[in-house]
Order: sequence, then structure tokens, then C-alpha cells
Amino acid sequence: MSIFQIVKETVTARQAVEHYGIRVNKNGMICCPFHNDRHPSMKVDKGFYCFACGAKGDVISFVSKLFCLTPLEAAKKLAEDFQVPIKKGGPKKGRALKKTGLPKRTLYQTEQKFEEWEKYCIRILSEYLHLLEKWKVLYAPKSQGEEWKDEFVEACHQLEKVNYYLDLLFNGELQDRIGFFIANGKDVEKIEKRMEKYRRKYDGETERSIRSEREDI
Repeated sequence: MSIFQIVKETVTARQAVEHYGIRVNKNGMICCPFHNDRHPSMKVDKGFYCFACGAKGDVISFVSKLFCLTPLEAAKKLAEDFQVPIKKGGPKKGRALKKTGLPKRTLYQTEQKFEEWEKYCIRILSEYLHLLEKWKVLYAPKSQGEEWKDEFVEACHQLEKVNYYLDLLFNGELQDRIGFFIANGKDVEKIEKRMEKYRRKYDGETERSIRSEREDI
């Protein structure tokens, strides 16, 4: 398992909140540390959710926000503070793959394919991150009563997760990155298809808009 999985299975958001000196009332509520909260509006248990500002996530995202850390740094801090046993340092690629008993040529091809897959994931996730950041601004509601557009909702839900994925791919140990490939490889493919679908929709809307403008001239 990756450091992220181990920490989340070992430490709850409530345990972290109490460890870092935040008072939890009998209903499992706290004053949200992410906005000016005078009355407890955040529920903490395995994860956390603020009924006022909408902040939510797991124990790692809570510590990441609280101490302004990357998700990987937050996971390492939790592992250290709660004395969670984590294997230090993954094996070198060559050594890790040699244990499979594959021929050298096959090992080289496997390494090469994994590196190509990592580059592909980083490219797709980076493009998606930029698109989400654009959506969060472009489709943000202009008034309190305005209905939230799907793109804005998607941006709010996915931004943290995509940053989390990119941080792991850039900074994670080899075993964590291999774990990501096994657990989330299909997610990246779905994201690529999602972006292609949006581009087709956007290109179609742009073409109709241009045609309409020409007809009005």
C-alpha cells in the first residue's frame, strides 16, 4: 500500500484534529479553521465536512490545508506524528523489477513503458488541472441564488484530487507510483475522454456562435 492509503486507514480526521489542539464538542463538531467560524460548523469523523464553507476531505487533505503542505508532505507529517510505520524509500526501478524474474530485455521494455505511462498521466492530469482552474472562474455563480453549473461543481470536487495525484507522481516513492498505476490508471483514461468530450462540445458551441454572428451581419 502507498503512504496515503496506510495513513488514511490508520488515522482519522478527528484524531488529527484533537492531536493538533482543536477542541471537538460532544457532537463531533469544531469551529472550521478554514474560514472565520464563530460557531462549530465542521463535522469531523473519519473525514471532515464544513456545513458553512463546504470544505471537505480526508485526514490528509485536512492536514494539508491546516499547515499549507502538499498532500505528500501532509501524509509524511501524519505518519511521523502518529508513529505510523512506513517503509522508507522504495527500491530502485531496476532492483524492483528484477524481482519479477523477467529477462533483461523484457525488464527494460517494462521500465520504458512505465516511464511513458507516467509522462502520459502527468500530461493528462496537468491539462485537466488547468481546465478545472479555468472552469472554477469561468462558471462560478454570479449571484447567491444562481444554480451551479456542472463544470463549476466538477472543478470544486476534482481540483484537490488532481493536485493530490500530481503530487504523488512528481514526489512519491516508486512503490507509491506503481500503486497509483494499479489503482488509478483507469481514472486517468476517463479524464482524457472527459476532456475530449468537453472540447467537442465547446468547439460545437463556438462554431454555432460564429455561424449565428455571420447570419446577423
